[in-house]
Amino acid sequence: MTATVTPSSGHRAGDTEKTDSGGARGRRLPRIPERIRQGGLPYLLLLPAVVLELLIHLIPMVIGIWVSFRQLTQFFIRNWGDSPFAGFDNYKIAIDFDAPIGQALLQSFLVTCAFTVLSVGLSWLFGVTAAVLLQENFRGRSLLRTIFLVPYALPVYAAVITWAFMFQHDNGLINHVLYDQLGLTDKPSFWLIGNNSFIALVVVSLWKSWPFAFLMLMAALQNIPRDLYEAASIDGAGIWQQIRRITLPSLRPVNQVLVLVLFLWTFNDFNTPYVLFGKSAPEAADLISIHIYQSSFVTWNFGSGSAMSVLLLLFLLLVTAVYLFLTSRGRKGSDV
Repeated sequence: MTATVTPSSGHRAGDTEKTDSGGARGRRLPRIPERIRQGGLPYLLLLPAVVLELLIHLIPMVIGIWVSFRQLTQFFIRNWGDSPFAGFDNYKIAIDFDAPIGQALLQSFLVTCAFTVLSVGLSWLFGVTAAVLLQENFRGRSLLRTIFLVPYALPVYAAVITWAFMFQHDNGLINHVLYDQLGLTDKPSFWLIGNNSFIALVVVSLWKSWPFAFLMLMAALQNIPRDLYEAASIDGAGIWQQIRRITLPSLRPVNQVLVLVLFLWTFNDFNTPYVLFGKSAPEAADLISIHIYQSSFVTWNFGSGSAMSVLLLLFLLLVTAVYLFLTSRGRKGSDV
């Protein structure tokens, strides 16, 4: 007679295997809950970007703010910690508009404001005009779109160096066309010195900035239903009424972001004037980025240059906050 042994109800079949294989397999590490793993994965993927942001932007910004409160000159380059504490003296000198340093900073600030308004305004105007004109299907539209995006695809330094050669007084292409070919000027003009340097700076900035506005607005126009234009055309609306009543209101969310981005890029632009004019830009094209660079690395007064940089940062933060407040309030009002 064979006896049958039935395992007790308090044990599972897998428990016998665990016991036989030893105590090491029985003591397993607790598994990470699925919810924690899924929630932590986005932060893990963002970790390299956060580390690079700290190393490239945030830590240098904190160091720059610290330097702005020091009298850091060329005599203390080897040991920054030995530089005397200046408090707010660097800021007081920068905003003292009765003194030469403050007057030069104010002049540079006004030049930068005029340059930014012209560059951003014309970039948006050229971009929206080209985007609207290239919405209709016609032969060669793809080729024109590609040509318009070439300035945005080119490296900044290569493009600005090319413009610097074109603006040369003796053998530049601009004077060759305006003076030799068309006869629009009495004599070859100096484009990289004097008052004409401001015009040259705006032209180069416009040339490399408006394709970005064109790209953003062209993508935004793709989302506007064509039925709206067809219905407006049936109701007798002309092209200008369609642009005013349909196109511009539909582009408002994109325009709000686009104008802010172009403003920040243009106001902080350093590459264009530096490559175009060198370390010392003419007074008519003395942008605040070049002015701060000269105050820091030409006169070796890093404390004063850092104070000017902090003031520029505060100004940009203030303008951005006011702009976002006004645009968000206008968006809420239009939604109501």
